Amino acid sequence: MGVRKLYPLGIFIMVLGLTACQRASEPLPYVDFNQRVPIRQPQRTEVIPLRVGIAAVLSPQSSAEAYQALIDYLAHRLGRPVEMVQRRDYAAMNAAIARGEVDIAFVCTWAYVIGRREHGFSLLAVPVVNGKPTYQSWVIVRADLPIQTMADLRNRTFAFVDPLSNTGYLYPRYLVHQLGETPESFFRRTFFTYGHDRAIHAVAHGLADGAAVDSLVFQFLLEREPELAEKVRVIARSPEFGAPPVVAAPTLSPNLRAELQDLLLNAHWDPEGIKALQAIGVERFVAGEDAWYDEVRRLEAAIAGGE
Repeated sequence: MGVRKLYPLGIFIMVLGLTACQRASEPLPYVDFNQRVPIRQPQRTEVIPLRVGIAAVLSPQSSAEAYQALIDYLAHRLGRPVEMVQRRDYAAMNAAIARGEVDIAFVCTWAYVIGRREHGFSLLAVPVVNGKPTYQSWVIVRADLPIQTMADLRNRTFAFVDPLSNTGYLYPRYLVHQLGETPESFFRRTFFTYGHDRAIHAVAHGLADGAAVDSLVFQFLLEREPELAEKVRVIARSPEFGAPPVVAAPTLSPNLRAELQDLLLNAHWDPEGIKALQAIGVERFVAGEDAWYDEVRRLEAAIAGGE
């Protein structure tokens, strides 16, 4: 009985041994270790935030507070995180857009003109306020001073907003140029506030005798601080300029650009969008035209050419 039980097992071991010997006699497959196949990288699952630049038309803190509702609105409708990006001045924001550190940005009018010329910024949307997509530079002075014209500000202290501000720097420079002067020769002292609200407050509090500011910001601020009407007054108004626009960085993909433009242009039909627009004092956005900013280019040319 014991031999009969072991016999099948012996046959199995013999067959296995013969098979192994036969395979051992076959040549082994050749493997070339110099041929390398790239390993597929695991797909990233995190969503890259949309970066929205906010130029300090208002002071940085005020800008952040005003634009937060719009940032939240974009994040909700896009279904992705949206980050607010701020820089100290308009030049730094332009540089961030040009380097692709910002996808879209709310910028100053002159900053857009320069950014389009030097870096290829494209117009995404233009705000409409009081029924029009334009605004002005208003020259303001302390209410208690006997100043009626720009010429009366000679040898006074003047607050500029930003070196790339159309309403807060380029236009008052143009007015001084028309008087045959430069800011250095005309004013006793000048300084930059890096915010239109700060320039208005500088005049209201006696830190400056005059300033030139964004008319939209001036009206926006008067609604929130009506007491300013007793401390400052307007002595000059510029021609109409295209309002400070929303621009797209040259690195932004065409599909995302179209999606963002559609959201902005239709925000006034959305209850959540309406609240976001009201927070920044805007009725709606329109696509806009680059030609709306030709008046800014005219001021540049006049100063550069000595007109």
